[in-house]
Amino acid sequence: MLVGAMSAPLGGDHLTVEAAVGPGARLALASAAATLALPGRGGAPARYDVRLTLAEDSALRWLPEPLVSVRGSDLRVRTRAELAPTARLLLREEQVLGRSGEAPGLLRSRLTVTRGGSPLLDQEVACGPGAPGGWDGPAGLAGHRALGQLLVVDPAFATSAPTAAVLGEFAAVTPLAGPAVLVTVLAPDALRLREVLDAACLTYGW
Repeated sequence: MLVGAMSAPLGGDHLTVEAAVGPGARLALASAAATLALPGRGGAPARYDVRLTLAEDSALRWLPEPLVSVRGSDLRVRTRAELAPTARLLLREEQVLGRSGEAPGLLRSRLTVTRGGSPLLDQEVACGPGAPGGWDGPAGLAGHRALGQLLVVDPAFATSAPTAAVLGEFAAVTPLAGPAVLVTVLAPDALRLREVLDAACLTYGW
């Protein structure tokens, strides 16, 4: 369990979380509370880095609570996971744009995953004031306040791969070459987002 303050990171902070899973080990990590990205006094952006390393035959369930982008904040999130070919990873990300009734801050988030030294997934999203135009338009979030994803990497998918699918109106299942599957979700709020991701975890996770 990761225990930290809800009032961080502040503008100008640089936080790093690292987890290494040894050969054959099984590890499940969650956080005790949501993370609030808050503005700092100087206006500098904050950074939050997560680095995950999985050895052969290891397994990691990475299930933190949501990240909330507070109005006036500027946060850059970078998650990097390096997997051995026989490792398994279940990773959930949840991002909420603003507290109840509040406009969001600027949030830039990147997820990079490699397996056996080869790229598996590299994606980036930017939301809020200062993000590239169209992020909240019909081709972007379309007015939704919560976005999230579930990434499952499992060698078993090499022989029994999930197929592409649509989960409800605003969730999609995308098989990845790896073998892995990515579930991407938009929702009006954090509660609905969690419901969809939990259902996806039951279907594709372990």
